[in-house]
Amino acid sequence: MTPFEFLLPYSLDEALSLLDPEDPNIRPVGGGTAVMLMMKAGVLHPTRLISLQKIGDEHASVGVNTEGDLVIGGLARLADIECHAAVRKDWPLLSQALRGVANARVRAVATIGGNLRHADPHLDMPPVLAALSARVVITGPKGSRTVNAEDLCTGYYETVVERDELITQVTVPPQAGPGHYLKLTTRAAHDWPALGLAVVLKMVHGQVEKAHFFTGAATDRPTRLVQAQTLIEQRGFEPDALRAAGEAAVHEAPLMGDAHGSAEYKSQLLKTALPRAIDIALRRSRSHA
Repeated sequence: MTPFEFLLPYSLDEALSLLDPEDPNIRPVGGGTAVMLMMKAGVLHPTRLISLQKIGDEHASVGVNTEGDLVIGGLARLADIECHAAVRKDWPLLSQALRGVANARVRAVATIGGNLRHADPHLDMPPVLAALSARVVITGPKGSRTVNAEDLCTGYYETVVERDELITQVTVPPQAGPGHYLKLTTRAAHDWPALGLAVVLKMVHGQVEKAHFFTGAATDRPTRLVQAQTLIEQRGFEPDALRAAGEAAVHEAPLMGDAHGSAEYKSQLLKTALPRAIDIALRRSRSHA
């Protein structure tokens, strides 16, 4: 292994000062799960790793603000988010999806900021947070800016976060209505998915007012299924409408093949998964009514 620096700053400002916008081999480390795997695989040869563990407990907090939004620090561990009482009660989609991320050991150390920054298209959190209309705060030497979660990822392992910036907060508005995350894998349940599908339905008097459908794993970034959303908003949940929505999703999503399945295989998954995810979300909503 090539020698590298391992630095431990004690504030956010100090951590930011150690990053270099011109050097891709300088990396921040939250939980370190992705960085360690990349180093073991030989695809990352860092010259400097900057641990974020001591920059302040406030960056790892999880809570609800006065507007009723869930506010998650960038260093909050996935397990802490999953087990938070408010998340389980008021953001059930997020809690449900987190239970299927990797395994308990990974969730105990992996951070939400690092998870989002890594931008592997197979990750579960990006499409889920996009479906929940979350916002991501990015902080750099020039201050902070906020982007919608659905606009964070720009491609395979690529985001709008610059090399001298960090994800410092994720804000999730109240869950608009019933939702479900459907993770379809070819191996164990916690493995990388061949398809990830997040749905959220805003209901008014038993009718759908707004639908949010995002696919992951089968595309190079979380992708909103606009035509499928519109179809369900216009026609509701009759079997013919659900089948048509599945067909529309396949036609509009830029599906890609990989080791977990061909594009044709993932097309069949998506066609059947969307009606199934909607049905599960509605049944869960009725069971808690």
